Amino acid sequence: MSASALSLEERAALVHTGKRLQYFTIVWNSLEAIVAIASGLIAGSISLVGFGFDSLIEVTSGAAVLWRMHLDHPERREHAERVSLRIVGGCFVALAAYIAVDSIKSLYQHERPERSLPGILLAIVSLIVMPILSRSKRRVGKELSSGAMQADATQTEFCTYLSAILLFGLGANWFFGWWWADPTAALLMVPLIAKEGIDGLRAKACC
Repeated sequence: MSASALSLEERAALVHTGKRLQYFTIVWNSLEAIVAIASGLIAGSISLVGFGFDSLIEVTSGAAVLWRMHLDHPERREHAERVSLRIVGGCFVALAAYIAVDSIKSLYQHERPERSLPGILLAIVSLIVMPILSRSKRRVGKELSSGAMQADATQTEFCTYLSAILLFGLGANWFFGWWWADPTAALLMVPLIAKEGIDGLRAKACC
């Protein structure tokens, strides 16, 4: 069903669902950031810290989408989206640079991170939650013909890939003692995070 064919009640219900999904995203990413950054600093894990800061940026992105959904005027929504995309994009680029430098330094200096069970559990739970959340956002965005919501669904799906990379690095270090897997996993995150940043700076929706 197209957005134009929706009744006012159906559209209002979908918008309400979309807002609830965004509120959940903000709360989840906030908790994810706290656990990841704290666990990463304790274990000396670059991939965990990077993952945590990425989640923190996602909170900003989710709040921007929610802000946009509360605006009534189309021009104000478009302006809000461009501004928020550029702010979030700059944060992503800075994060990618930080992770790249720190990962290379750790590989060069053979810095061995500690094992992190909280990090592994976080990555596993995120691998379960993120695809479900992404599908829900995509469905609502499609029914509302909302490019912003579908872009946010793509960004949530992108977090699933980061969770898989994180699990690889932490799991390899935990089970096999491969200390280099953690900074290598962090380096694998860099191109994905950098692409999101560049798209944001160009004010381009990631879908």
